[in-house]
Amino acid sequence: MKSNKSNREDRKHQHQPHKVRLPGFINDEQIGLGDLIKRATSAVGIKPCDGCRRRAAALNRFMVFNGGRSRQALN
Repeated sequence: MKSNKSNREDRKHQHQPHKVRLPGFINDEQIGLGDLIKRATSAVGIKPCDGCRRRAAALNRFMVFNGGRSRQALN
C-alpha cells in the first residue's frame, strides 16, 4: 500500500502537461492541444458538442504548445 505522500507525488506528476515549443507556428501565448484541435475543427465547420468540450479539456491538461522562448531560456 502506498503512503499518502507517494500518492500526492503521483497526482502531482499527472497534472503537469507536456510542454512543446513550436517557434514560428504559435504566438507567444500558450495553447492546449484540445484548443488547437477545436480551432482546426471549427475552421472546417464542425461545431463542438459537450463531448468535444470534455475531450478538449482533457487534451489541454495533457499537452501545451507555446511559440516563444521558455522562461528558463530567458534567465
